Amino acid sequence: MYPRWARVEVDLGAVAHNVRTLKQLVPRQTLFMAVVKADGYGHGAERVARTAIAAGADRLGVATVEEAVRLREAGITAPLHLLSEPPSSSVDMLVEHDLIATVSRREFAVELARAASSAGTRARFHLKVDTGMNRIGVRAEEAAAFAASLKDFPGLTHEGTFTHFATADAVGDWDFANQMTRFENTIAEMRTEGVDPGVVHSANSPATILHPESHLGMVRCGIAVYGLHPSRETYDQVDLRPAMSVHARIALVKRIGMGEGVSYGLTWRAVAPTTIATLPLGYGDGLHRIVSNRMEVLVRGVRCPQVGRVTMDQVMIELPRDMGVSPGEEAVVVGKQGSETISMDEVAEHAETINYEMACAFGMRMERIYRG
Repeated sequence: MYPRWARVEVDLGAVAHNVRTLKQLVPRQTLFMAVVKADGYGHGAERVARTAIAAGADRLGVATVEEAVRLREAGITAPLHLLSEPPSSSVDMLVEHDLIATVSRREFAVELARAASSAGTRARFHLKVDTGMNRIGVRAEEAAAFAASLKDFPGLTHEGTFTHFATADAVGDWDFANQMTRFENTIAEMRTEGVDPGVVHSANSPATILHPESHLGMVRCGIAVYGLHPSRETYDQVDLRPAMSVHARIALVKRIGMGEGVSYGLTWRAVAPTTIATLPLGYGDGLHRIVSNRMEVLVRGVRCPQVGRVTMDQVMIELPRDMGVSPGEEAVVVGKQGSETISMDEVAEHAETINYEMACAFGMRMERIYRG
């Protein structure tokens, strides 16, 4: 295998630092879940999972059964949560691999109970309560009765109850406060109905940082584990270290004349003779086409404008006069070089999206190199 001239670097030391830092925000008895879905937000689920557990994470969260099974097959034995209810056809795999399911439909609970009973064991589940996001879960006003109806199911253990916030990244937001109140009322109603809600949890990354009243029995941190802030509100609240950087080596350097264009559609033209360098990565590697003619890249610690349309496999930049760059020289798309830094947030802003999406996209095709 040859080293491609475009790569993602992941600093596992930064991941460990972020887990330890986030854990310091919550009470000692509060469990900490590191969310490693979407292949660890593009950082590599297995390596991030091992690092997070070693740094003090108690549990791991994923989105799909397939993600969880891959972690089990890699030898990871920590409690593994599916954060949404999977198809009923997956119940035998859930039981086989000791996965903690999310339950929000009676039909799924029946199938999970059947599979666990047939295997002579009990399946743990967490009940998802929809307190206002209207994505998944049992409606808050129905949750206590629903939980009570599952109390005597053979083969099931109601281990926890949780909700998810839509606006935790905003300070003083009415909708967040309303969701929190509805969740607290639901938990109280469950107890009145004789249901033990188990581990009660609601806090995602922004709630963990901004809303200590939401910490409860467990917090679920995703984006913050990777050193990326969930919102501008959290920048000054916690010391997070970005784990991902994106690098490329210059593949070609050429001079072009005044008026000559670059890339498809010739959307950028030189106003004077200039030097263009080509980097071997593009939208096939997560550098969204919408950033065309908007972003910058670091070469020798100098910000160089990206020019022309981003293509599937290449992107072009304009080099400063007399820089004298040669093919093979390092460029940084995201990260630090010299005294300059280009953050994931900066690239995401140019792409009119969020750092979550950018990190996931960069992790799809490029080789990942781990440090720390």
